[in-house]
Amino acid sequence: MEKQERSSFSSRVGFVLAAAGSAVGLGNLWRFPYLAARYGGGIFLLVYLILVVTFGFSLMITEFAIGRKTKLSCIGAYGALDKRFNFLGWIAAFVPLIITPYYCVIGGWVMKYLWTFISGGALEAADNGGFFSRFIGFDAGSLPATMLNFSGPTPWFVLFVLITGLVVIFGVQKGIENASRLMMPVLAVLIVVIALYSLTIPGALAGLKYYLMPDFSQFSASTVLGACGQMFYSMSLAMGITITYGSYMPKENLLEHSVTQIEIFDTLFAFFAGLMIIPSVIAFNGGDPSQVNSGPSLMFISLPMVFDSMKFGTVIGAVFFLLVLFAALTSSIALMETLASVIMDKFKLKRIPATLIIIAICLVVGMLSCLGYGPWESVTIIGMQFLDFFDFISNSVLMPIVAVLTCVLIGHVVGTKVVADEVKSGAGSFRREKLHRVMIRWIAPVLLVAILASELASKIFGVFSI
Repeated sequence: MEKQERSSFSSRVGFVLAAAGSAVGLGNLWRFPYLAARYGGGIFLLVYLILVVTFGFSLMITEFAIGRKTKLSCIGAYGALDKRFNFLGWIAAFVPLIITPYYCVIGGWVMKYLWTFISGGALEAADNGGFFSRFIGFDAGSLPATMLNFSGPTPWFVLFVLITGLVVIFGVQKGIENASRLMMPVLAVLIVVIALYSLTIPGALAGLKYYLMPDFSQFSASTVLGACGQMFYSMSLAMGITITYGSYMPKENLLEHSVTQIEIFDTLFAFFAGLMIIPSVIAFNGGDPSQVNSGPSLMFISLPMVFDSMKFGTVIGAVFFLLVLFAALTSSIALMETLASVIMDKFKLKRIPATLIIIAICLVVGMLSCLGYGPWESVTIIGMQFLDFFDFISNSVLMPIVAVLTCVLIGHVVGTKVVADEVKSGAGSFRREKLHRVMIRWIAPVLLVAILASELASKIFGVFSI
């Protein structure tokens, strides 16, 4: 594929903040706390940290190096290394194409809840799931009325897509980098403030002890796979984002140092998300860790009830959903930018028309997820609503496949020296080169296949799931 002049980040700080923003998202906020509570708190946290600095580092620096070396989006980067792997670029590009529309739907839900708390509706939102069910299942009787009524999810979804698209239209430096420079520091401050405040709830210290103190009697293979799966999703791997952002990274930037900073930021955010949620939810439920639910039920049902029980709960709830909105936006911007980059590379379009095409696709495809719990709830795919199906195919099937094949390409076809040379081109050294070589060639593929097998076994046979 013919290379073309690409945009680039103006500085290493801008690159790190944007890349960290792509990793920090809803998965940190509603999946990490749930898995930590499910798999023993402190022991899960310990295993997660070990995996981040080994498995996560190796995959992330591999994808950034591929992007920076080829200066292409994922659609062409794999084929530039080996033409036989052109197909992998298409699979990788298909992942954000599936994720972005339904992710924007959830982003719209967050905007609705933020508005509800700001407008004084905290008590209404804390009704044990009734408000959430009425909102996502909203049906005004006719499709046009349903889609235009702000009591339902559709207008919020459209608004979230348009905000995301506007940032992407402004480009890498004026759009993505500037937005990240604004939102990431605010995110950091908000999550620390809420986490510290949540520890003042009576009974929260017991939850804090459960979260921080490793209990080695609860260690198991499930703990490792759960932590591995969360780390894999949390760091935005195997969906084209890191390859795209790597292609915008100047050669003189220190790649290994930047990746270390990104993984530190993402891990700290996940840690504080657990600190913010686990002690407070456990305290609210009388010391029961099993009540830290996964997914939307944690974010939109359990936590509003916790906020309602807190002093200054309306304010804390509003601040929390502002935090979640920023986290959702930084990730959705990265997802949409990845798709826009693919369109620009493949069809040689300018940024604005490429982004408008992606916005249109998101609005059309996202409507399936947006209305899938309401007027179209009777339509399912292999027993799942549209949103759940898209989430399963992208996160549980395609992403592990892309990651495994990336390990095969780098570890056994072109060789890990390709990545090592790219890392050294800016720094002159690659301190964790031996770790990277062993992880990519042998350990990461085994863990990724285990993740894929466990997810498929869960859906097909109803057995083990991470």
